[in-house]
Amino acid sequence: MACYAALLHQQPAASLSPLTSRRAGSCRVPPPPLLQSRAPPSSARARISPRCSYTAAGGSAGAGEPSAAALRRVLETPGAHQAPACYDALSARLIERAGFRVCFTSGFSISAARLGLPDVGLISYGEVIDQGRLIAEAVSIPVIGDADNGYGNCMNVKRTVKGFINAGFAGIILEDQVSPKACGHTQGRKVVSREEAIMHIKAAVDARKESGSDIVIVARTDSRQALSLDEALWRARAFADAGADVLFIDALVSREEMKAFCAVSPGLPKMANMLEGGGKTPILSPVELEETGYKLVAYPLSLIGVSMRAMEDALVAIKGGRIPPPGSLPSFEEIKDTLGFNHYYEEEKQYIVTPAQSSYRSGYYDYTSEAGSSGDTKSRTEKSQEPIIDILPQLYDLGSSGGRDRSSGMWSRTLRLKITGRDGIQKIDARIPAGFLEGMTNVIPGLAGANILERLRDAPIDSDNPQNGQILLDFEDGMGDRIQVFIA
Repeated sequence: MACYAALLHQQPAASLSPLTSRRAGSCRVPPPPLLQSRAPPSSARARISPRCSYTAAGGSAGAGEPSAAALRRVLETPGAHQAPACYDALSARLIERAGFRVCFTSGFSISAARLGLPDVGLISYGEVIDQGRLIAEAVSIPVIGDADNGYGNCMNVKRTVKGFINAGFAGIILEDQVSPKACGHTQGRKVVSREEAIMHIKAAVDARKESGSDIVIVARTDSRQALSLDEALWRARAFADAGADVLFIDALVSREEMKAFCAVSPGLPKMANMLEGGGKTPILSPVELEETGYKLVAYPLSLIGVSMRAMEDALVAIKGGRIPPPGSLPSFEEIKDTLGFNHYYEEEKQYIVTPAQSSYRSGYYDYTSEAGSSGDTKSRTEKSQEPIIDILPQLYDLGSSGGRDRSSGMWSRTLRLKITGRDGIQKIDARIPAGFLEGMTNVIPGLAGANILERLRDAPIDSDNPQNGQILLDFEDGMGDRIQVFIA
């Protein structure tokens, strides 16, 4: 709650950044009263996405800081912030490892990596949410999720926003394309009506309020290619009035158009899409984009593109009887370090159970010691590490009689109990009275229904290890441990 308290702290208007001013209701065109408040109620419970503890250290989100708050903090700092597109947990982790403060998911790349299909509306809401949750859990930097057109009408949009919040996203991109939608730089783009597009943004804002979240809503319009630049600028203004936090016009074709867009609703951050390899928008440097007026810069195809080319080159090498050259292939140690193996091993050491701590070792003691004999105290001190059974008196009364008198000699014999773990490590090597087994025939699977006296008389010799004596019992328990009992 301390994070939210800081976000809600009232500052003098002159000291507010553009995004904070917008959220406080001091933008050029005030939003409707219902949408003026961006921050959740003070009693709202923020969802903090779980983070994998053995991933690479770093990230902009502080300990316990909601991801949306971390993203808003990034947007309120100077500069045009680069956000490479990820498509799975590994690519997201590499982005964080490289030092970027924010990343976003690319619907184009996720469709390619998860389905091997083009970005033409074939991927579903459930598949995107599933992929997004894994991505958000893998990193500590804020992740902006590509939600396409919200996967339906306004009610679908609300469900999508709430799903993205629960998946751990810091922001959500919603566009105004009709279904099925497609990449904004491809042919045949169509958009919904102005009224429906605005209602989608209002529905997203309502879903955020109902969830008690502060997820950043990025409103995107594809009307530049579908209709005209003027229509795209009009929709951007309308989205700002409806409560969007960041504005995004895709597929602008010139610097002049980009400047015209950044002049719209100056209190709100703008997002640029630097589609690599031949998109419609000019590729500008971060400095040039900042001077133009942009705050967020997306690079949607860099990682998926170079991955495709690298895999193709590697396959050519393998098919030719070679392996990829060292310059294109990290060493195994580098791969393990990137994936967090070393950190995992260090953390795992905290929970290793040694043989001395094994549950088998808490419950056995050597009944061959004679109580009261000279040096008894010293003997027990020296054998402090010996396995101990402190439950025998309750399980079997060695002094009881009845039905066993004729075989009392047999019952008084000493047995050797050995338990070896499935990893080959010996857990127990102790001595117990034979009479103990009589009361355990219904407990130990290997003795169920067995005639213990008969086994004691007819036990064979362990031919592999004669020193062990005669074998009475040899079986594996449900945990895979080998339990052996010998007549000593």
